[in-house]
Amino acid sequence: MEFTIKTGSPAKSRTGILVLGAFADGVLPAPTAAVDAAAEGRISQLLKRGDLDDKAGSTLLLSGLDGSHAERVLLVSLGKQDEFGDKAYRDALAATAKVLAATAAKDAVVALADVALAQRALAWRLQQASRILADGAYRFDALKSTKDKKERGVKKAVLMIEAEVDAITDAKSDTKAKSKPAAELDSAVRQGQAIATGMALAKDLGNLPGNMCTPAHLAETAVALGKEHKFEVEVLERADMEKLGMGSFLSVARGSHQPPKFIVMSYKGGKAKAKPIVLVGKGITFDTGGISLKPAAEMDEMKYDMCGAASVLGTFKAIAQMGLALNVVGLIPSTENMPGGGATKPGDVVTSMSGQTIEVLNTDAEGRLILCDALTYAERFKPECVIDIATLTGACLVALGKVASGLLANDDELAAEILQRGTESGDRAWQLPLWDEYQELLKSNFADMGNIGGRFAGTITAACFLSLFTKAYKWAHLDIAGTAWVSGEAKGATGRPVPLLAAFLIARAQAH
Repeated sequence: MEFTIKTGSPAKSRTGILVLGAFADGVLPAPTAAVDAAAEGRISQLLKRGDLDDKAGSTLLLSGLDGSHAERVLLVSLGKQDEFGDKAYRDALAATAKVLAATAAKDAVVALADVALAQRALAWRLQQASRILADGAYRFDALKSTKDKKERGVKKAVLMIEAEVDAITDAKSDTKAKSKPAAELDSAVRQGQAIATGMALAKDLGNLPGNMCTPAHLAETAVALGKEHKFEVEVLERADMEKLGMGSFLSVARGSHQPPKFIVMSYKGGKAKAKPIVLVGKGITFDTGGISLKPAAEMDEMKYDMCGAASVLGTFKAIAQMGLALNVVGLIPSTENMPGGGATKPGDVVTSMSGQTIEVLNTDAEGRLILCDALTYAERFKPECVIDIATLTGACLVALGKVASGLLANDDELAAEILQRGTESGDRAWQLPLWDEYQELLKSNFADMGNIGGRFAGTITAACFLSLFTKAYKWAHLDIAGTAWVSGEAKGATGRPVPLLAAFLIARAQAH
């Protein structure tokens, strides 16, 4: 979806569909009031009659509204005015995106960004709008033999604002330099589009089945991305990992016929000597549980066990499109976790790249076994900070459901920063404790540690395990087991936490 920003009154907009907001108590934001006046109060009448539900995100589609030049007018509920906030705004945008994706209209004018939000600048509102509207157009039908021949969905959208901002014009026809306010707004829209593009890549990779999205496919995707956006990509093979002493990572790969890959991406948008931020993504392209075999029910969803890796690739696509002035390294350890004659057995002891030994008490706790070697590898970059992203524990889903990603960190300031960016982006996380008392649960009689800590506090003990390999730098861990995909009729990857990671990196780039 292509976006432009324009100022003016939406009442005069000639478009396939005009999107307007309305509060549950009948109060109309300025753009809606202007159209209502042109329509001789028709919108107000419909609201008084109760045709639009009060809940934020409810919609009412009107055709041929007198006084409007638009073919269709979409009214979107903003909920109660005194309760209006980030969530209601996003709900309105998400509902709009759903309608725009299904309509026969080819273009749209969206006049929602003018609605005031406490402490949210216009640039933020525009970024959220372009991201959510573009993300709402996502479809995954690449593997279907028959496709809907009737193309639907808006291709071009104007984000209409009434605020007076100098030099806002169509970017394709503007030959003059934009003013600082206009350039800031234009940049915000482009950021939103880039984040949506990164989310789409993460979703595509997650939605591919395990027989297609193999470790080699992730490596090929990274290489192609590097060529497209001019950043360095190196793919380490099994022999390279053996030389590095990645015994923990390779222990997971032993049962699979697919060769493991260790992907290293280096985006250098910052100063040459500036320390990089390192993102580490878990890339288990299919997880059977290994010898500790999972139950058959819903095992098909274990193709999503590489969504941490997918989010790193999606984030790299987004930051490269934005051209962020920042140095970022992406590390992706990738393999399948399969049973077989060569597979690691419960009770085996393996040696990690750090030299620490691990008793593998459960082969289904494999994500931490590949991540620990990647986290040790991260030390060589002398990072500013490291964030790992992993569909790590079912316990996180039990604790936080599908709403928030789990966050644990060895640095409180880093954790607070990530939480703030999660709130700003709507891709929220919730911090859990990482106290020394939990380390006791990882004790082993036969090695430096076990790879599980028993029934209780599973998300915390998994992070405690990883923390033993992150003492050289500031580190945060995002457990996305509950947020990386949804099940049921709407089954599919969500693209999270690309919005959170992108917001974090944008803020870091602006601070440098």
